[in-house]
Parts: sequence; C-alpha cells; structure tokens
Amino acid sequence: MFATLSDKLDLVFKKLRGQGVMTEDNVKDALREVRLALLEADVNFKVVKDFIEKVRSRAVGTEVLQSLAPGQQVIKIVHDELVLLMGGAEDNSLDLAAKPPVAIMLVGLQGAGKTTSCGKLARYLKAQKKKPLLVPADVYRPAAIEQLKVLGRQLGIEVFDSNASHKPLDICRDALRYATLNGLDVIIYDTAGRHQIDDYLMEELEGIRDELAPREILFVADAMTGQEAVNVAQGFNDRLGITGVILTKLDGDAKGGAALSIKAVTGKPVKFVGLGEKLDALDVFHADRLVSRILGMGDVLTLIEKAQSTFDEKETERLQQKMKKSGGQFDLEDFKSQLQQIKKMGSLESIMNMIPGMGKAMKQMQGAQPSEKELKRIEAIIDSMTAKERANHTIINGSRRLRIAKGSGTTVQEVNQLLKRFTEAQKVVKQLQKMGPKGLLKGMKGMGKGMLPF
Repeated sequence: MFATLSDKLDLVFKKLRGQGVMTEDNVKDALREVRLALLEADVNFKVVKDFIEKVRSRAVGTEVLQSLAPGQQVIKIVHDELVLLMGGAEDNSLDLAAKPPVAIMLVGLQGAGKTTSCGKLARYLKAQKKKPLLVPADVYRPAAIEQLKVLGRQLGIEVFDSNASHKPLDICRDALRYATLNGLDVIIYDTAGRHQIDDYLMEELEGIRDELAPREILFVADAMTGQEAVNVAQGFNDRLGITGVILTKLDGDAKGGAALSIKAVTGKPVKFVGLGEKLDALDVFHADRLVSRILGMGDVLTLIEKAQSTFDEKETERLQQKMKKSGGQFDLEDFKSQLQQIKKMGSLESIMNMIPGMGKAMKQMQGAQPSEKELKRIEAIIDSMTAKERANHTIINGSRRLRIAKGSGTTVQEVNQLLKRFTEAQKVVKQLQKMGPKGLLKGMKGMGKGMLPF
C-alpha cells in the first residue's frame, strides 16, 4: 500500500544523506518534498500541516544543524514524528479487564470487511486462550448471518444461532445470556452497516451500546477508501464513542493516507490491521513497525513473531538437529517442508519487506523476485521426485530431469534452474552457520539477490 510514499521519501532521504552541511533552507526544501509526498498519499491536509511544522521546529535546532550527520538527524526526526502521528508507543491492546463475558462490538459501513474481521478477531482471541462467541446481529444484509456461521465452522468457534426475523438488540441480549450460562468469556457482536451513515443505523447501534455496555467498540475501516474512511470514522466516533480502529485491506494498492491520518483525526488508536483475505491475516498494530516498513527499514520484530506463531517447533527442531549432524546439509524434502511453513506467514512480498534492505533489493530485481505461482511450481517439481532424489539431488541426471519435468508440468530448464539455485542456497546456509547470528541479515540480503532457490 505504501510503495509510492516509500519511494518518494527514499528520494528525499537520499538527498539529505548527501548533505555535508545542513541549513534552514536545506531543511525547508526537504520538508516541502516530504509534504508533497504525504499529500499525494492522501494524508489529511491538516494532519500534514501539523506534522511538517513539528518536524521543522525540531530540524532547524542547533543540535541538528551542527551535528556531524545532520541529514541523518532530520531523517530520524521524520521517523519519530511519523511514529507519534500514528499513535507512538501507546498501548493499543484490547481492554478485556472486566467480568466475563466481555463484550466487543464491531461497527462500520458495508463493504469494509466487518464480518470477516469478526472472524479474524475471534481467531486471534482463541489463540490467546480465550473462549469467544461470535454473534451475527446484522439482519439486513443478505447472507450476513450465514457468512459468520461459515467462518465460525472454519475456525472451530461457536456462533450464536440467530436469524433475520429477530431484532438486533434482542439477538445481542440473548447472546449475552447464552455466553454467561455457557462459560464463554468474550462476545464479538457483528453489527449492521450501511452504505453511508444514517440516523436509523446510529440509533440502533446506540441502543445496543447502551444496553450491553461493550468494553470495546471497534470501528472497521477500509484503508482502500482513503480519506473517506477517516471522515466516516469521525462520524462513528461522534455518535458511539469508538475505542479503537481495525484497518482492513492494508495489503491493497491504495495510497495509505487513512492509515497515517486516522489516529490524528479521531484520537482513537488503530488496534489491528488486516493484511489479506485469509483468517490469520490480522496483525496487532504497532506504529513504529509500520513506519519502519514505510521508510524501508524493515520490521524484524513482526517477522520473528510471525515465524514463532506459524512455524512447527518440532519440525524446526528436527531440521536443526539434522543440519547439525550433517554439517549444515539439508535436502529438497527439508526445503519443501520449510517452504510450506514460510507460506503460512503470508505473502512473500510482505515477508521480504520485513527484512531490512530486502524491500529495495526486490525493486532493483525488476520482477525477478519469486512469486506465489513460482512457489507452487517448486512444490510440484519436488513432489515429482522420488524419495532418493529428494534426499540426494546430485543423482538427478538428464533422464530423471525429463521425467520430473513431465510429472510436474514444467520444463527441464525450470528443473535445472531449481537444482542450480538449491545448490547455491546450500552454500549460503553453510556460510550463515559459520558466521553465526551477526551474519544472518547479511546472508538474507545476499539470498535476495538471486540466491533464493526459486
């Protein structure tokens, strides 16, 4: 989503790094370009104005202008102020400190991804050892109730049995009674939306809020709608007093202005971001991490957390022990296993962008970076090999390569390419083991420049 903004800020920062001496005029010119980049990214005009003034007042100080690396100091100020703009180090965790069942109410317009976000949030809470109940209280949108029931079945999470003939407030009351009697500790209410804010909708939502006193009222905003999402969020906040925001479709190709503006305009924190259609594609929002990604600095902490939550510990331990015994050797079966675990973490592009320097390296590769389609092709090639061939790829001669290509629906050239890059990747892994932890990031960057075996 932030590709264009990232590129433009990168150009500004390159000029700043090249400045041996900074003057107020240098700072003024740089901030003019930052201002244009933010406005073009659809960031709220007043937010941009306040942001630039804060950066300017800090950047023209004696401490910056007379430092040994003034350009770097200005970049740091831009980074720090962007983090503050999006919420800083504010605690954006859910407030669940109440007698169960704790009520969470999701509100927003139709099409923002509210029902799907209910499912994602329930999955997140289940992983936190909670026992959530999903409550379909949208009786107006066709199939909304059935959609939530389907999500519940997919996730193994209970869904309250409501139907469109019931009143939303009655559904919510009955669900609260049911959750209390059955020991469920969190209730997630999927409320009705409209194509635009109207009094009838708001009065209904106010009635549910007043009756159930939810601990959290989360506004679900479609990040693809830009500033309109910010305006709608303000409208919901004025009437309902929202406690936070879930930004959906942050993996889209919109400009990203809503993500940068919504906290400053509403005063309410972004608590979660949706990064895809899959039910595990909901991340806790961290302002500093998102800003680091926007500025091309990566996001190693989120990468580590994703790896910890998705990787099979037993499988990882097995591979580590095997490589230790074999002097760093791993075979194609091991590679396929790790590839499947990596796929669980999300799209390759999102993973690469979390590694410092890799986002820029991928752009420089001009489309040569791996795609999801290529990953499927790799799996097909490996699946077409015998157990002996996976364990020892050096036995794969010309006739075997032809058989593997036919079996996987690929070409001999593609099989050759996989084997060649797999051999190179084995060498890199051996080098990483010798270098230890300090060589990890360097090795990752090297693999990004053509060393990945796909």
